[in-house]
Amino acid sequence: MTVWIETELCNGCKRCIKACPYGAVELKDGKAHILEHCTSCGACVEVCKEKAILTDVEPRAIPDFKDRKGVWVFAEQRNGTLNRVSHELLGKAQALAADLGQEVSAVLLGHQVSGLAKILFDYGADNVYLAQHRALKDYRTIAYTKVFEGLIMEFRPNILLMGATHTGRDLGPRVSRRVGVGLTADCTELAIDPEEGILLQTRPAFGGNVMATIANRYSRPQMATVRPGVMEALKKKGNKGNVIKYKVSLTEKEIGTKVLEQFKEKKKEVSLSSARVIVAAGRGVGTEEGMKSLFSLAKAFGGEVAGTRIIVEEGWLPVERQVGQTGQTVRPEIYIACGISGAIQHRAGMMGSRYIIAINKDAGAPIFQVADWGIVGDLHQVVPELTKAISQSKRK
Repeated sequence: MTVWIETELCNGCKRCIKACPYGAVELKDGKAHILEHCTSCGACVEVCKEKAILTDVEPRAIPDFKDRKGVWVFAEQRNGTLNRVSHELLGKAQALAADLGQEVSAVLLGHQVSGLAKILFDYGADNVYLAQHRALKDYRTIAYTKVFEGLIMEFRPNILLMGATHTGRDLGPRVSRRVGVGLTADCTELAIDPEEGILLQTRPAFGGNVMATIANRYSRPQMATVRPGVMEALKKKGNKGNVIKYKVSLTEKEIGTKVLEQFKEKKKEVSLSSARVIVAAGRGVGTEEGMKSLFSLAKAFGGEVAGTRIIVEEGWLPVERQVGQTGQTVRPEIYIACGISGAIQHRAGMMGSRYIIAINKDAGAPIFQVADWGIVGDLHQVVPELTKAISQSKRK
């Protein structure tokens, strides 16, 4: 299988050189030439407007997926309580299903959890696939994977979404491998391509320096894990759905593991996900002493304090208060970014905020490009004045 160039048609536009991901095309005497390390990927063929690049590689055929229907959401629960990300994913699934003209289904695994079906209907599920068994009481990878494999093979969904939680990050890759499909992890955005009708899955890549959009054209279901806090939970008033019971056959011998005891780390709860106002600190705060004014501002608002990765690494805030690609994703009413430059890694965690206020002495900081309001100035002067103004307004 080879790629070659009809040199008389080539006009030396260099599109093929820019498109080649392997640097296997070069320009000689104003004409493109294919180098020995070409992989025949075809990227250059697609961009050549002069049709000067030819190949004998047969294009990969896209299978017929007309029998694949429905947008599925893994309804993650623990001890009979649904994880909030399940509600968020159902909200996004409603929009995806509407674009496709398909139904939203929740997949509920556990023991004596049928009562959760009504909650799932309230958040937009048209169907709930209910798999109940004593062996599913606690999450165990092999048990949950086997049940998911059976459900997918029998009911053939088009899309399967899971939360990028500890459970979802463990279960998602196992299921995708078992059913032979791809998986896009830690997505921050999902959409349906209007032309092809496939799922476009966007996630940070290359250390968060770029946002990559991934499409799966060759296998189903299209699988993705989604970061908690990114999507918006939407209730669907008066919604009634169908419970589809799935018979589970599991033995302890084939599962291979047992949960002997569960431990929960005792620590002060930080409710960034439910905070209406978040005051966030960045490198521009300068010192741990400089954090004090941000805590005062957060208290005046009745909000929470968060920070970028550098603030956590300095030890000025605990890790559970980190916002960004490697921290939490938040959606407050007001997000006040203090001394934050606005790198894409941090923006990935706070772009769902309703209003963003940026305080930075660098007028060219990228954070101002996404802020609703910006204050160019020293945060150590601006924040105390803002705290004073908020406190005075409350006393009136």
